[in-house]
Amino acid sequence: MNLTEYLSAEWKPALGCTEPAAVAYAACLAARQGRGEPRMARLVLDVRTYKNCHAVGIPNSGGRTGVLWALALGAVLPDPAPALQIFESVTPRALEQAGRLLDRGALHVEVDASRPDLYIDCTVACEGGVGRAVLEQEHTRLARLETDGMAAPLAAAQSGPDAVDCIREQVGTMSLAELVALAQTITEADRARLREGLALNLAMAEHSVDHLPAGFVPGPEGEPWLRIPRLVSSGVLGRMSGEPLTVMSLAGSGNKGITVSVALGLWARRKGYKEARIEEALALACLLTTATTHHLGTLSAVCGASNAAGIGIAVGLVHLGGGGIPQMELAIHNMVGNLAGLICDGAKIGCAMKAMTGVEAAFRSAELALAGFGIPGTDGIVGATGEASLAHLGRLAQQGMACADGEILDIMQAKLG
Repeated sequence: MNLTEYLSAEWKPALGCTEPAAVAYAACLAARQGRGEPRMARLVLDVRTYKNCHAVGIPNSGGRTGVLWALALGAVLPDPAPALQIFESVTPRALEQAGRLLDRGALHVEVDASRPDLYIDCTVACEGGVGRAVLEQEHTRLARLETDGMAAPLAAAQSGPDAVDCIREQVGTMSLAELVALAQTITEADRARLREGLALNLAMAEHSVDHLPAGFVPGPEGEPWLRIPRLVSSGVLGRMSGEPLTVMSLAGSGNKGITVSVALGLWARRKGYKEARIEEALALACLLTTATTHHLGTLSAVCGASNAAGIGIAVGLVHLGGGGIPQMELAIHNMVGNLAGLICDGAKIGCAMKAMTGVEAAFRSAELALAGFGIPGTDGIVGATGEASLAHLGRLAQQGMACADGEILDIMQAKLG
């Protein structure tokens, strides 16, 4: 793996929240196998994917939200090729067709609590037959495709080993020194790709300022400690509200992409760092976000925009400030000892508050680390090394908080009663 391969797998454009986009993608794949106008759709999801589809806005839908609209729109859209940008093809006619499916009660959603990883199993019955598509582990990883109960061929790239899984595992098992070295191999093409993502994510943040109260986000000359976390919050809020702008996602999450790039990019530019150094720091921040995501899981019981992206920002800021591996480890310890346990209760506008908290914590953690201060390894779940702290955070999220998702699901479903 080189940095170009990494960015190709983990730094991807997405329109709207990635989980409802993945649901629509699966529904569209299934409906194309069924042929003709959709009559009924059945969806089975893991708990965490359901959480992230429960209340989030859908781009180009006129303010519609939630998993039923994602399922209905996917079933009537004509082409699955855009994948996580599938909502760019929503039209008034598609909204009308999807609305009829909802009005007829033709959509059925179930949660399979036994699935530990991302799982989207969609069956669509159409005029000309029944199609089924199953996505597993990653948002666009097609594991099975069926036409009238018979397996349909998958593209070779989809039926073979998944590149994202492989790359995320490689990054997640590398040492901090190895990640720093990898970030320093950045090519001009890598720099251009990072700049593209930063521009997209900044555009979403600036576009969405009006979602927040007037004056809440200071202007460009405002105090950066105040302006930047709030501008990140604006970008996440816009995305969760369904604003129809493409963002660059990171480690399977548009919120992580916005949080890391807007916070680090704006801070570094305000401080006058050269663009080349900013790009190297952003590459490192992305790698740390992916490494943390590997430990937490693609979808997690803890908030990735504050924990994974926050750790990425903190390490990137230390790198910008001239700190070495010891200071980066202190920054990781400070983040893990501070934000561990901040839950994920689904994708929704409240994510904007959590992302803002993560950025604020990252600024404090990096400043303290550069001054030589860090939470010691004798404290709580903090480890003796940065790698150990990430492993302990992952253990807390994947094992210690295993029951949290069930309780969150019960709370969400009770609201529907």
